[in-house]
Amino acid sequence: MVPLGIAITLLSLTVQVVEFFRHRRSSLATYGWVGLVGLAVAELLRLCGFEPVAVYFTPIAWTCYILLVDAAVLAVRGSSRLHDEPAHFACVAVLSIPLWLIFEGYNLRLQNWTYVGVPQPWPLALLGYGWSFATITPGIFETADLIEAFGWFRRAVPVAFSPRAQRVMIAVGAISLLIPLTAPQHISRYLFAFVWIGFVFLLDPVNYQLGLPSLVGDFAEGRRSRFYPLMISGFVCGWLWEFWNYWAAAKWHYIFPILQGCKVFEMPLPGYLGFLPFALECFVMYVTAAWFIGRLTRKYENISAGFSRYPMNQ
Repeated sequence: MVPLGIAITLLSLTVQVVEFFRHRRSSLATYGWVGLVGLAVAELLRLCGFEPVAVYFTPIAWTCYILLVDAAVLAVRGSSRLHDEPAHFACVAVLSIPLWLIFEGYNLRLQNWTYVGVPQPWPLALLGYGWSFATITPGIFETADLIEAFGWFRRAVPVAFSPRAQRVMIAVGAISLLIPLTAPQHISRYLFAFVWIGFVFLLDPVNYQLGLPSLVGDFAEGRRSRFYPLMISGFVCGWLWEFWNYWAAAKWHYIFPILQGCKVFEMPLPGYLGFLPFALECFVMYVTAAWFIGRLTRKYENISAGFSRYPMNQ
């Protein structure tokens, strides 16, 4: 089913490229070209079996992709994360590492994936892990920025969640995150879907009550220009993650005990649905973490200048 994966990946990228040329207002910045050329060179060296690139291919590809997409956002909107707020962009990358390690912690019990071909000795392994994890949240956010910049989504009818509904959401989130940890391990291996939704329900209402950026707040204002781009970003990035991982020398394998016979790249086909809520989790977890370390304050709660211009502060 690899041809199917390649076709879907190329189709999603083609849509972005076509929309970029439809909406761009300026040429691609120099660092965008660096990302594009770097990605092409990395692909060529990987095909040639050039070991350092083949081993670190996933983080190299994502670094180049992030540079390219940020430059595309800049060309469409006139502003972007890396160009306008490099310090905040660095904060996203740095926080991406511990936030992903939470999922790695769950995986220690659930045993849903494993890594092969990891470079040795351990400093090289840490470089690969850290570099890869640092690209996760920026990749999601940058792709969502580009989708949002296309202007596909307009305001809709406001949907307000009552305080009681928010309490129920928090309870559902907490239970979802506890079930995989408390169930017997032979059962919990089947329950990772709870982890992919749990943090959204647990943290987003809390972020809203703190006056921070939130999906609950967006829905209350009739705004969908963050929710849908994040979901689409999860879809796009999910296919890119699996596409680039499949060809890398250092990679992950999914070992959960279901659907192993219907894989596209390394991921069983239904598993791609998990990337949609995962993108929402990246957002809500980042907001909570950034607020906790003092990088995000309530003063931005009423800003509505666009997801890409105020990535953490809107």
